[in-house]
Amino acid sequence: MSGENHSSLSEEAFLKKKFLLSLIIPGIFVFLMVLAKVIELLFETDLSVLGIYPLSFRGLPGIILSPFIHADFRHLLNNSLPLFLLSVSLFYFYSEIALKVFIMTWIFTGLLVWTGGREAWHIGASGIVYGLAAFLFFSGILRKYYRLVALSLLLVFLYGEMVWGLFPGIYKNISWESHMLGFISGIFLAIIYRNEGPQKPVYDWMEEEDEDEEEEEGGKRTEE
Repeated sequence: MSGENHSSLSEEAFLKKKFLLSLIIPGIFVFLMVLAKVIELLFETDLSVLGIYPLSFRGLPGIILSPFIHADFRHLLNNSLPLFLLSVSLFYFYSEIALKVFIMTWIFTGLLVWTGGREAWHIGASGIVYGLAAFLFFSGILRKYYRLVALSLLLVFLYGEMVWGLFPGIYKNISWESHMLGFISGIFLAIIYRNEGPQKPVYDWMEEEDEDEEEEEGGKRTEE
């Protein structure tokens, strides 16, 4: 019993540490988003020029910087909360590939918006939000791992209405291109990394069944 208790405690400590580590990068990212808005207010300046302006040299820095720039505190809050929750989920459940997926979602979305967005300054982290939501949803489905599928269903419950942001004309003054292209980036990365990170567990009884089937097939081939 003492061995089981020790194992349970060590597993609990591991999961707690894993959770705390999963907070670091999302926390830093959201902090920088808030800091950018505070700088705007303190220095009475507009940092929208650090956003993405498609097919323009002056809009290139926005591929990296645009997620940190927001029109107002409401815009910031609408993006920071889902970004934090989704990225924490990414780093917790997909810790092996989380950093790669996060950075590639960020860069791919920015590049696609710079290439295909309309002529306007595109600012905000909503492209990354949609990219992470798409990655987490489709990764759970593709891996057929019940815990990750449950996470996918939870995302639908919490953020199902996000789908309306993928279409033009639904919301005013919203970069639907960032939403749509971020969503596409997330699907693409879910497919690319479907064999990396957490996988559907294989239990002992499943392995035994496979071995029995192989033995039966081997016996049949011998008889022939």
